[in-house]
Amino acid sequence: MSAGTKKWITVVGIGEDGLEGISPAARRLIETADVLVGGKRHLAKVPVGPERRLDWKDGFDKAFNQMERNKGKKVVVLASGDPLNFGVGANVVRRFGADRVTVVPSPGAFSLAAAAMGWPLADVQCLTVHGRPLEAVHLHLVPGRRLLVLGRDGWTPGKLAKLLKGRGFGPSPMTVLANMGGKETRLKGMARKWPKKKLPDLNVIAVECVAAPGADIRPRTPGLPDDAYRHDGLITKREVRAATIARLGPLPGQVLWDVGAGSGSVAIEWLRAEPTAQAVAIEMNKKRLAFIALNARNLGAPGLKIVEGAAPGVLKGLQPPPDAVFLGGGVSKKGLLEACWRALLPGGRLVANGVTIEAQQRLLSFRNVCGGELVRIAVSRAAPMGPAGRLHAFRPLKEVTQLAAVKT
Repeated sequence: MSAGTKKWITVVGIGEDGLEGISPAARRLIETADVLVGGKRHLAKVPVGPERRLDWKDGFDKAFNQMERNKGKKVVVLASGDPLNFGVGANVVRRFGADRVTVVPSPGAFSLAAAAMGWPLADVQCLTVHGRPLEAVHLHLVPGRRLLVLGRDGWTPGKLAKLLKGRGFGPSPMTVLANMGGKETRLKGMARKWPKKKLPDLNVIAVECVAAPGADIRPRTPGLPDDAYRHDGLITKREVRAATIARLGPLPGQVLWDVGAGSGSVAIEWLRAEPTAQAVAIEMNKKRLAFIALNARNLGAPGLKIVEGAAPGVLKGLQPPPDAVFLGGGVSKKGLLEACWRALLPGGRLVANGVTIEAQQRLLSFRNVCGGELVRIAVSRAAPMGPAGRLHAFRPLKEVTQLAAVKT
């Protein structure tokens, strides 16, 4: 804690068993609070006393503003289980700073669910679709993976089962654990036979991923098959895409601009490679914009930001600023390379691919000024030849000249 800074907010995690399930010290913090903050469900678990009460009915920001006006008093925020594991604690720390907040956790939903299933928590992928798109689960569907999914409401298990069936994971066993720590219920079944009924809203779905023959299995390594995407032919081919992602180097929390995104394949595989990263797909063609949105949902990257407009004009003032920029087309367009370079943060990476002679000349000229490496990528694929198709020959794809430069 820095000098002169006092922690005046305490976030206490509680479960469905309320005050009985927390430590005496945590209970004392709640009982002596001047201001008690939380959702209606949590507040109802604490007997009313002389404290002032605030809830989230008007949103976090308004409640936080009221908390700010009570600075210097003992402010206690009630949260579910472990407040920093997909909980409200992260919002509180983000707003007020860690040097003003004390967090007192209790067993969270994932810990309780893992204990109920007998699964080592370190070997489980923990996800939430509470306030987040269900399609994010696509990223984690591989055979043998165990998932714990915090549901949004009582319909989430059925929607998840439908998603699993659509990807060929219908044989996956599912267990819904509802109201853990309170009047707990449990329902088991297979995704392909899941009943169409509403379950209790407070639920965690445990999934053991089992793939049916012919299931759509997608590794997170760059270079998905081209037919994994909806596109009109404007797509960075898988071999070139894998080399491009390697040059872009996805890192935690960093931002990519995919300029002239086409199908969105590079931005999507950037996000698949590093789920904590961000990406902005910039495209002017309305049909391709629809493809990008569809591909992002289907491939587990629903957080992809999509911007309609023509570069370089649309880049002016675009936020957040990029740590990496990919330019897959339009390299020879006047001022485009320079605009992308100016937008890059210090230490950022620019990767630009060109096919035409004009694009190659432009990349060479740019490299002579700003530096970087030029690489030529030539790919040939075997294809049938002749009327019977019994013989095969290698057919070359268009050669790609790639510039990779770091802004020092």
